Amino acid sequence: MKKIILNLCVLALLMSACSNEKTVKMSDYGIVPDTRENLSAKMQEALTLIRQESEGKNVTLVFEKGRYDFHEEGAFQKEYYISNHDQPNPKPVGLALEDWKNLTLDGGGADFIFYGRMLPVSLVRSENTTLKNFSIDFAEPHITQIEIVECGENGMTFRIEPWAKARVGKNGHFECYGEGWKNYPQTGIAFDGKTRHVVYKTSDLWCPTNDTKQIDERTFHAPHWKDSRLVPGTKVAMRNYERPAPGIFLSQDKDTRLENVTVHYAEGMGLLAQISENITLEKFNVCLRGEDDPRYFTTQADATHFSGCKGKIVSCNGLYEGMMDDAINVHGTYLKIVKRLDDKTVVGRYMHPQAYGFYWGGKGDKVQFVRSNTMEIFDGENEIASIEPFDKETIDGAKEFKISFVQPIDAAINESEGFGIENLEWCPEVYFADNVIRNNRARGTLFSTPLKTVVERNVFDHTSGTAILLCGDCNGWFETGACRDVTIRENKFINSLTNLFQFTEAVISIYPEIPNLEAQQKYFHGGEGRPGVVIENNLFETFDRPIVFAKSIDGLTFRGNKVVQNEDFPAFHKNQTRFRFLRTKNVVIEGNEFSDGDASVSEE
Repeated sequence: MKKIILNLCVLALLMSACSNEKTVKMSDYGIVPDTRENLSAKMQEALTLIRQESEGKNVTLVFEKGRYDFHEEGAFQKEYYISNHDQPNPKPVGLALEDWKNLTLDGGGADFIFYGRMLPVSLVRSENTTLKNFSIDFAEPHITQIEIVECGENGMTFRIEPWAKARVGKNGHFECYGEGWKNYPQTGIAFDGKTRHVVYKTSDLWCPTNDTKQIDERTFHAPHWKDSRLVPGTKVAMRNYERPAPGIFLSQDKDTRLENVTVHYAEGMGLLAQISENITLEKFNVCLRGEDDPRYFTTQADATHFSGCKGKIVSCNGLYEGMMDDAINVHGTYLKIVKRLDDKTVVGRYMHPQAYGFYWGGKGDKVQFVRSNTMEIFDGENEIASIEPFDKETIDGAKEFKISFVQPIDAAINESEGFGIENLEWCPEVYFADNVIRNNRARGTLFSTPLKTVVERNVFDHTSGTAILLCGDCNGWFETGACRDVTIRENKFINSLTNLFQFTEAVISIYPEIPNLEAQQKYFHGGEGRPGVVIENNLFETFDRPIVFAKSIDGLTFRGNKVVQNEDFPAFHKNQTRFRFLRTKNVVIEGNEFSDGDASVSEE
């Protein structure tokens, strides 16, 4: 009898659990693939209805494999302030997921195609959510790819790719256009037509296209554009610097997982996450559509970007290629003190025009003050007693915050000298492993967090600029913060530094922005009793000399690494030593192998 009662109890529990699970076939709501119809309005209606029907349940949204098209007309209109992006509002959103708990979106191999200047996917104020098994692309990318036909004293003749649209626009400039947009690109990135590498020593091209003449439907001639480095067959991604929206936007989320998700193109970042806790990327890709893809580019900016997040960021088994910036960038944001109101109260301001309008911190958060000129911590830690938007009634769109602290702050902290406030609560641990980063502009990865960061078993293949950058800046981008515990191990670096961009001092560049390094008394990265930066058991294949550049760090170890010199390109970097150090302490270089015997060190 007891056994029967027990079995009935177990059955009841199982039935109760099952009753809390709901699987939704999106085809039941008219969301079906391969019709080429605009699904924006249907998607908006479907998600609204599903929310109403599924209150309190664990929901799985299931899509059929195939192509789904989304246009701006009929889309969700959302006001989002997105870190490190331009701030046009409202934004047309393809799939707007807000205030969900225990949601799984299973694309089943869906290919989501967008038009205009849309934000494809947003996930906001949600908890325990999984996005998986789909891809994101745009039918008419805002980067226009061309192929060089001829280059000489008479200018540049080039051909746009078959999917692109272009014409001669106002003032005779080369004009690119698509549904709801147009632009006049004056810069570009050159890709080798055979290897897909960014062309050696080309960096950001200047592409003057005034007085352009159209020769036929796809061929143009720009008489003022002359560049002998661009041989016939070179592919050029013609672009500007606008970034209205990422491919996927995460904000104020907790415990989010993205699995087998690919972004083929976005006009901003591939993924931008802000003010979120615990994010896992497993087989998240920003990549082309295979080896035969006629495109050479992916995103307009970083592949993945994490601003003001906490908990743990895990990114594994991804492919990142062809993007116009880093594979991953992790940082917080300094608020600049623009007014001291009393001994405990200041006004802090978001300073960069692409980073404002979102939550920065709350009561009880630990903070510290940084002197901008020397990037030194000043006056120890403090705690927020209260914080409220100062220039607007709401946080959305605010640039300034009135912040009161528990303890009085030093009289030297005021608006006249230059101080930043760093929130120590919103800092993540990072695990970045088993990824491939290749053929991209600018840098491979960028980490700026004081918590444990591990970068292991990745392949950095022709990242163009620096492969790994540890930064920190309270003067330009205002991105925190100092790195205290970084391990870089068992990675393979293949011919980084074929081009020079910002911070490209070596394959691994430890480069905080410090206007007055001579006046600095403390060190920015590392610190007494901290591991600092450990670089061990990596393989560097390089045509040039610089391997590590470090500035203002206490604690740097380079051991057990192998450096193999090749002749794939002529060496050209201004720094011709393996290691260059500016104001460093506790540096250890031991047990390494150099194929040419060069382990040169420059200390300043």
